[in-house]
Amino acid sequence: MALTLDTYRLLGRSGLRVSPLALGTATFGTEWGWGAERAEARKLFDRYVGLGGNLLDTADTYTDGSSERLLGEFAREERERLVLATKYSTLRRPGDPNSGGGHRKALFGSVEGSLRRLDTDYLDLLYLHVWDSRTPAEEVLRGLDDLVRQGKVLYVAISNTPAWQVSRMQAIADLRGWSPLVALQLEYSLIERTAERDLIPMARELGLGVVPYSPLGGGVLSGKYSLNDVTSAGTGSSDGTGDSTRRGVNLALGTLNERNLAVAGVAREVAAELGRTPAQVALAWTLRNPGVTTTLIGARTPAQLEENLGALEVEFTAAQLARLDAAGAIELGQPHDVLASDHIRRVTTGSLRIETRR
Repeated sequence: MALTLDTYRLLGRSGLRVSPLALGTATFGTEWGWGAERAEARKLFDRYVGLGGNLLDTADTYTDGSSERLLGEFAREERERLVLATKYSTLRRPGDPNSGGGHRKALFGSVEGSLRRLDTDYLDLLYLHVWDSRTPAEEVLRGLDDLVRQGKVLYVAISNTPAWQVSRMQAIADLRGWSPLVALQLEYSLIERTAERDLIPMARELGLGVVPYSPLGGGVLSGKYSLNDVTSAGTGSSDGTGDSTRRGVNLALGTLNERNLAVAGVAREVAAELGRTPAQVALAWTLRNPGVTTTLIGARTPAQLEENLGALEVEFTAAQLARLDAAGAIELGQPHDVLASDHIRRVTTGSLRIETRR
């Protein structure tokens, strides 16, 4: 069944209702060389919110603070009905090691700055942006809980953190009566499915709503690249939108390769069958995953936003969905493969097949 932006879903084990597509606002502002000017960003905001969208995602350092400032300006008149999500832990002042990280000083300083830029008294959702592997989990959780008790933050969440650490933190929060994590933001797409090993199953078990970012794989799944982009020399030509820069970044990160282009080719085939674009197919695939609550979309122009929103209307046949699942499938590895084997099933449950309903 087709979705709409006001087909709201509960975020994790909270009672918070959010749209199935969240608008990422890292494109609000041009400080990074490729974003949207104020007037264009306003169009993106108005279109998304006008269709019933309510979850807007930013971070304290996106476009050097312009993302939060513009979002706060646009959201002022509809603040109560919107869910504003931001993040902390990335370095805010070069040369100052305490301006980043998960610790209390960075946390409280970042939140105060975000509140000012967003021109609001509270944040609906605050993520730890990147795990720093230094700050004790208890310090992070207690700091987040203090902000919730102060009324400056309503819900807390986490991103870019190992599954074992997230599960440990959730257990600590439960045992100590601190605010639980309600969402997990992670990279997930047809070409990046390693989250299926532990992160997504863990989130479903522990009550975290999964929020994928980069669902188009850095643009690889949009259909804009070909094998020639992998094999040709140079950085390619730019059309003024930063495409040559993104190609170089994708090559450097290893995202633009033959395997991923083959997966993108399957998305292109399914898109042609449905009369849709490859980007819409890739986005719609994430939305059909029962472990995913809402998927982050980003756009620099109204046309890009409209294309992304079209993913809500995509409906797959069972055969098409099976082809997409198979195209980017990964080996889960140990212990998952052995636990799924017939041998283990026999020695633990006999010959019975037990249906899992989670």
